[in-house]
Amino acid sequence: MSESTFEVTDLRQWAYCPRVVYYQHCMPDIRPMTKLMIAGMEEHRAESGREERRSLRTYGLKQGERFFDVPLRSETLGLRGRVDLVIALPDRQHATEVIVVEYKSTEGKAGPHVKLQLTAYALMIEEAWGVPVKRGFIYHMPEHKAEAVTISAALRERVYTTVATIRETVDHERMPAPPASRRQCAVCEFRRFCNDVV
Repeated sequence: MSESTFEVTDLRQWAYCPRVVYYQHCMPDIRPMTKLMIAGMEEHRAESGREERRSLRTYGLKQGERFFDVPLRSETLGLRGRVDLVIALPDRQHATEVIVVEYKSTEGKAGPHVKLQLTAYALMIEEAWGVPVKRGFIYHMPEHKAEAVTISAALRERVYTTVATIRETVDHERMPAPPASRRQCAVCEFRRFCNDVV
């Protein structure tokens, strides 16, 4: 494994805007903490409490053992992170399948960047627990709905290629190109550093 270990959220952010990952790792002292970021963290903590009271029917399941806020570290991928929810079927001791769940404060279908993050957690659980992860869910908190995601071979490969690209960018401190769509730039906490897009 390389010396650097990245956060799983770096993959999601890279797919959304690679420059944010560059700023976080190559200029780590400049990131401001926004009110939106703080609100998102608080909402995630509150959702875990609600999840404990929620039925597994939300995920189309009749049984399973839930584990909340599970810390993970992968030597193979060079990633670390905390997955919001892991469901072992039928339970942790006899698990034949594991499902990963991520809470999101967004409405509508999850974008590719969120599915990439979920897949990274799936790979890390497989490595740590030795149990296959074939599917996961994005739980959209505003809508109280779970969106199923198949952990496909294409998504798995994308995790590996994205980690490799991030590692090369950070190791060589190369500024990535801006995202194709500039809509997210309007609310980005780093917009004042990207003089070529604002």
